Amino acid sequence: MPRIVPIPRRLLGTAFLTSDTVGHSLTRGRLRGADVAHPFHGVSCLDLDLASILGLCRAYEPRLGPGEVFSHSTAAAIFGVPLPESIEVAPLHVSSRGSVSRPRSRAVVGHRLTVGDFAMFGGLSVTDPATTWCHLAAFLSREDLVAAGDFLASGRRLPGGSRTEPLTSIALLEIAVRRFRGGRGVTRLVWAVSRIRFGVDSRPESLTRLLLVAAGIPEPRVNAPTPVDGGRLVLHADLTLEEWRVVFDYEGDGHRTDARTFRNDIERRELFEAAGWRHVRVTADHVFVRPGPFTDRVKGILRERGWRG
Repeated sequence: MPRIVPIPRRLLGTAFLTSDTVGHSLTRGRLRGADVAHPFHGVSCLDLDLASILGLCRAYEPRLGPGEVFSHSTAAAIFGVPLPESIEVAPLHVSSRGSVSRPRSRAVVGHRLTVGDFAMFGGLSVTDPATTWCHLAAFLSREDLVAAGDFLASGRRLPGGSRTEPLTSIALLEIAVRRFRGGRGVTRLVWAVSRIRFGVDSRPESLTRLLLVAAGIPEPRVNAPTPVDGGRLVLHADLTLEEWRVVFDYEGDGHRTDARTFRNDIERRELFEAAGWRHVRVTADHVFVRPGPFTDRVKGILRERGWRG
C-alpha cells in the first residue's frame, strides 16, 4: 500500500488555488486525496467546515479578486444577521464593482454593485452592513427586514446589560435606503426602516413587536428597565407596555429544556407579577403558527387593565 504523504500543518484549515504549486507544495496525486476538498473550480481546501457559511467563504476566498466582495445573504450571514431558515447557505453571493466583471463560478451568484461600500469583517471582504441590509430586500419579507435591521443597529447584549458596538445605525440605514432608490425591494425597505429599533435581542422579539402593532396594539418599548422587588432589582423584559403594566418575554425551546433557564424564568415571572406587572410569555406557536388567538388574548389582558382599544 502506498504511503500517504502527510499534509503540512500550515495548510490545515485553509483554502488555496490548486494551480499555486509553489504555495501549497502538494503533488497532483496528493491533491486527489480523500482529505482534500474541491468546492469551487480551481480551489482546494483542507479541514474547512463546508456546511457553514464561514467555511464556504474561506474556501472561495482564494478566487476573490480585487473589487470583489461577499454580499447579499452571504454577507448578512457573515455579520450574524438572523435570517429565516428558508435562506440557505449556498450558493454564495459575490458582488463586483467598477470595471470588474460579475463573478461567474459554480455555486456562486454574481452581482454588479452600483451603490454602497466595502468593509472587512472577520477577516473577510464584504459589502458594508447598511448596503447588505438593502440587498436583503430581494429575499426577505418586510418583517424580516425589520428584524435584520434591529440586529445590525442594536449590537449584542453582554452580561451586566451593556451592549457591543452596533454594526451600523438607524441613521445610516436611512441614508442607504435613499441611495437604493430604484433597487429591488425598495418599497419594503422604506416600510421597514421606520420600524427598526435600538436594543433588540432577537428576531422573534422583533417579529412579536410587529405582530402586536399590526393587530392594533400600541407599540411596546424594547428591553425597557423595570424595577422589581421594591426597587432592589431591575429586569429587562423583551417588550413593555408601561401604561398598562404588561411585559412580554419570548421563550424559545431553550427556556423549556434547560433546567437553570426554566427556574430563572419562574423566578422572573414571580418578580414581575409581585411588582404589579402582567407577565406574558410568548412562544413560537404564538408568533409563527396561531398569531390571531394570541393577539386577541393580549387585547383582553390590556382591556382588563384599562386599555380602550
